[in-house]
Amino acid sequence: MADLSKYRNIGIFAHVDAGKTTTTERILKLTGMIHKIGEVHDGESTTDFMEQEAERGITIQSAAVTCEWKKHRFNVIDTPGHVDFTVEVYRSLKVLDGGIGVFCGSGGVEPQSETNWRYANDSKVARLIFVNKLDRLGADFYRVTDQVKNVLGANPLIMTLPIGEEDDFVGVVDVLTQKAYYWDDSGQPENYEVKDIPANMVDDAAVYREQLIETALEADEDMLMDYLEGEMTPTEEQIKACIRKGTREIMFFPTYCGSAFKNKGMQLLLDAVVDYLPSPTDVNPQPLTDEEGEATGEYAIVSPDETFKALAFKITDDRFGTLTFVRVYSGVLKKGDTILNAATGKTERVGRMCEMQADDRNELTSAQAGDIIAIVGMKSNVQTGHTLCDPKDPIILEAMVFPKPVISISVAPKDKGSTEKMGIAIGKMVAEDPTFKVETDEDSGETILSGMGELHLDIKVDILKRTYGVELAVGKPQVAYRETITQEIEDSYTHKKQSGGSGQFGKIDYRIKPGEPNSGFTFTSTVVGGNVPKEFFPAVEKGFKSMMDTGVLAGFPVLDVEVELFDGGFHAVDSSAVAFEIAAKGAFRQSIPKAGAQLIEPIMKVDVFTPDDHVGDVIGDLNRRRGMISGQDAGVSGVRIKAEVPLSEMFGYIGSLRTMTSGRGQFSMEFSHYNACPNNVAETVIAEVKEREAAKKK
Repeated sequence: MADLSKYRNIGIFAHVDAGKTTTTERILKLTGMIHKIGEVHDGESTTDFMEQEAERGITIQSAAVTCEWKKHRFNVIDTPGHVDFTVEVYRSLKVLDGGIGVFCGSGGVEPQSETNWRYANDSKVARLIFVNKLDRLGADFYRVTDQVKNVLGANPLIMTLPIGEEDDFVGVVDVLTQKAYYWDDSGQPENYEVKDIPANMVDDAAVYREQLIETALEADEDMLMDYLEGEMTPTEEQIKACIRKGTREIMFFPTYCGSAFKNKGMQLLLDAVVDYLPSPTDVNPQPLTDEEGEATGEYAIVSPDETFKALAFKITDDRFGTLTFVRVYSGVLKKGDTILNAATGKTERVGRMCEMQADDRNELTSAQAGDIIAIVGMKSNVQTGHTLCDPKDPIILEAMVFPKPVISISVAPKDKGSTEKMGIAIGKMVAEDPTFKVETDEDSGETILSGMGELHLDIKVDILKRTYGVELAVGKPQVAYRETITQEIEDSYTHKKQSGGSGQFGKIDYRIKPGEPNSGFTFTSTVVGGNVPKEFFPAVEKGFKSMMDTGVLAGFPVLDVEVELFDGGFHAVDSSAVAFEIAAKGAFRQSIPKAGAQLIEPIMKVDVFTPDDHVGDVIGDLNRRRGMISGQDAGVSGVRIKAEVPLSEMFGYIGSLRTMTSGRGQFSMEFSHYNACPNNVAETVIAEVKEREAAKKK
């Protein structure tokens, strides 16, 4: 059995272009897994192996690699930075024990860094911070660490200081050991010398060491008191033990600096993964739940001696077949074992399993608690978030919750041959990506693809064309509008039908009112005296709930409605569950228009970077798009503008931004919340829906 204390399951996450993939590439080089470094800008990095990734120079899907450093086994996942693919970050963080947050030395804490940091906080993942690209123009390590404090509300524990800046960045000072590491210009990460700290940094380094010791000792109150009272001087080992404890408990984040591209500062970061990030046995075990998703109070203990428990966290299709990425939490899995998919109730035999090296693989005969592996060709309809376990001990691990799509496009195959290919391809793509949804419009026969943003759907269409050879005609993007109500009303509805034999009767008195944002649909019953028998309450709830999918204004799903059943009437012979369900459906149609039905639209959190001389143009343009400016932050090379803008106004924005800023502007956006549409917009949307419906009928 492998020693679990020597395992580190880590993810590397950051904003687009902060240098995650380059950092991963350097880790592989230093650990001896690759001998030639591939660069992202040449389309040759190890983990960006999709055609679309190599072309665009961005990471689209997370990639797993395994390597060794100082007799410790690292399972590393390189995740995407672009907001449209945050599902990859979210699901990777769910199965990792630690992470490295990479921040650009000049860009600092950027919007996607905030989102990913929030995901990591939600998943309670211990992290190191790596401030990268310190060789770039405008890079400032101290400014970035201030942003970590102020923007992320996090506590950076500064472990290294940069020697020189921008073009003159030559190495780092190790604050704990008070030694300086200098790299030469050969570009080889191994070529460095350890020297004394430069004279002009001695005082600063001593101050930072004092801060480091005080912050680290906060993890051990007794030691901190003895130190502050002058009764002890902690040893390096004692300080390291406190840093390890504080990092695991997310009290602070050890912070390193360097340049991954120039191979400077990477060894100290790798040492920190070994010294401070938790092993699989150090983290809180995953909770088990019942079928409804409620916690049972039991846990998947990380140990090879337990029964087999694992989570499928990613499904992907490559040239060898379908791969199911699995994090093993408990027990041992051997080739040929039979396992149960707790979500589908199906069992299957494990034929082949392997350790992944990006798109290469090493065949395995067994895996144990703590491992991240891929199982080849699973057939039991496994999806992201499904639990795999021992058939003799069925359990369910805490599920993953994914954001709902906010944008859709219609696609149609250009020829007969593409129709069948498209069906198979889309089936595989939906299994791979839980934020990508597909439905068929029954009236028009069109296929509707829904996703997290324009780039997300653009990449999906590209994959359909190139990977699967499906030629498509693509419609214009459609916004995922929703409907809600604005007033509380009290109403009554009776369903009565007599047609020979037994009749149908159900009378309900109810209140309908707007619910809290994001509450969906809630139903309560306060009926007393048995006017509506208890056994019919579920039928009334089912009737109302089934109508939430199609609103009365334009047929969009309805959000945030509370229904209270407070009285009614029944007939001893003619009342039935069906009668009350039909009554509830009629009640919904009757009352929602009276309750101030309103169209609501998705509002996006938009973050725009622009050079100083175009700030006025960019703000004016965002205002014209009905945007609300929420903040401006001046940086070295430009200004970041934060705004909230309706999604419907943001189509094609990248083209406008590039024109306004002579190609130098950048932006990112993510879904924030739903808000009421202005009347003129609502009228236009409703009219368009009615036109489309009329055209279909013809």
